[in-house]
Amino acid sequence: MRLATVKVAGAARVALAEGDKVRLLPAEAGDMVALIAQGRAAIDSLAARNDLQVAPLASVELMAPIQRFQRDVLCTGWNYWDHFEESRGKREGQDVDRPKAPTFFTKGPNTVIGPHEAIGLDAHISAKWDYEAEVALVIGKRCRSVSQAQALDHVFGYCLANDVSQRDLQRRHGGQWLKGKSIDRTMPLGPWLVTPDELDLPNTRLELTLNGEVMQSALLKQMAFPIAELIAELSFGMTLEPGDVVITGTPSGIGNAREPQVFLKAGDEMVVRATGLGELRNRVVSANLHDTTDIASMSAP
Repeated sequence: MRLATVKVAGAARVALAEGDKVRLLPAEAGDMVALIAQGRAAIDSLAARNDLQVAPLASVELMAPIQRFQRDVLCTGWNYWDHFEESRGKREGQDVDRPKAPTFFTKGPNTVIGPHEAIGLDAHISAKWDYEAEVALVIGKRCRSVSQAQALDHVFGYCLANDVSQRDLQRRHGGQWLKGKSIDRTMPLGPWLVTPDELDLPNTRLELTLNGEVMQSALLKQMAFPIAELIAELSFGMTLEPGDVVITGTPSGIGNAREPQVFLKAGDEMVVRATGLGELRNRVVSANLHDTTDIASMSAP
């Protein structure tokens, strides 16, 4: 099953994405988070109805699947060893030893945009805008301290994310990642949620192209800490709720680690795709994000 949030007549609706069409679930069923909380059986019952409105996929606007966030986006860093190693010595004095457990951080929910929306770039905010293709998961059932054996039973579905990052802000604020990952409207999410029964996760290939050139490509089985372990570690003493979004890390090939470095600029187009998960296609545009700040430009010498 593929579930999307689409804009129809100016309103957000949850829909079943089926080939080149969508079937709109009843508005009274609620948003994606409400549906996830009702459980798969309730959604299957709605999907079985033969009176659902049908529309061509091309006629609706795909939005980020999750529109209502109850907390920050939960994030995983350094979850592909080749990515961890490619940045060794390039973290501007903030190198660490290879972690023995997953590295977690968060980013603000106002970062999230739809799968085809433009990403605004402001050189005053950052001189080092970077891309990061990731697979995201959405929690389906409330859990705390879940075991690895049971962890995947608490995943509702998967989608794609592009964790666009500002490397100089990461360095500026003590090497922690919240600020350098939380600039508004910079993380595409989508295009839809795919339920686990539709996927062969270990053999799913995640890829990012920049202006048509492949920059990142890896199989999910290359993760340093598999998804079940991520959920077990993240939920250790900490409650996860239906609708929580967890991004699972990026493989090697980021712009900051390349020689010479590659940073995003206005006019660039990024495409993130993965087997069975569709694609994100986003263009970078110039934008004024600094407004009336008195913080000095990050592009200043």
